[in-house]
Amino acid sequence: MKTVYLFLFSLTILNGHAQSKPIEYKDGSQILSGISIKPSKTLTNKPGVLILPAWMGIQEHEKEVANKLAELGYQTFIADIYGIDQRPGSPKEAGPKAGYFKKNIKEYHTRIQLALDQLVKQGANADNIVVIGYCFGGTGAVEAARTNMKVKGIVSFHGGLGKDATRAIDKINPKVLVLHGADDSYVPKEEVDNFQNEMRTSGADWQMVYYANAVHAFTEKSAGNDNSKGAAYNEKADKRSWQAMLDFLKEVL
Repeated sequence: MKTVYLFLFSLTILNGHAQSKPIEYKDGSQILSGISIKPSKTLTNKPGVLILPAWMGIQEHEKEVANKLAELGYQTFIADIYGIDQRPGSPKEAGPKAGYFKKNIKEYHTRIQLALDQLVKQGANADNIVVIGYCFGGTGAVEAARTNMKVKGIVSFHGGLGKDATRAIDKINPKVLVLHGADDSYVPKEEVDNFQNEMRTSGADWQMVYYANAVHAFTEKSAGNDNSKGAAYNEKADKRSWQAMLDFLKEVL
């Protein structure tokens, strides 16, 4: 019993203030388990931030981001896109799983919306939310804007920007911020050009910031620092993109 108490206590107290707890929810029969982080002192209007993880699912990076945002007063929720028993154990497994949701985009939309619902249930103001995402999650954040989910804005960190060319381009209401490695070979120039044309056609309020000498996954410390591998951490780009996101949150929330 003492062990269980200590475990629950460790989930509740983070950085001495923010309260964190796992939240189970469902998509049909699939059990999902996200993480809710409640700030010790909530900002005016109870702003919320939904975090969409990279292709490996909920990792330490997403938890660190959530905790830092909660310490700043934002109610946060880390989405579980795959499901409690479907999480990849390696990049080899993650590729097909992320690819499935990119191909079956409506299912991705559903998982994002379910996580948004949980963020509101945990105390965020439904009219004051931003979605952020990393890599695969960055793609999801852009999709939240494309489908006009009830959010003020979205932030994509080194995310994919492509979409099926047969999909219509509709007016986009949420504000869009894309933070992108200038040397990201994972996102072809054609994909970037098509995305920018889409933003113009949709009438979106959008920004796209490029970071010099940065490749894919530039916020991921675990990615190493060898740019030749296509994915690598870049401290300067990480810090600059973090500040860009904070400025964006203050503007839209």
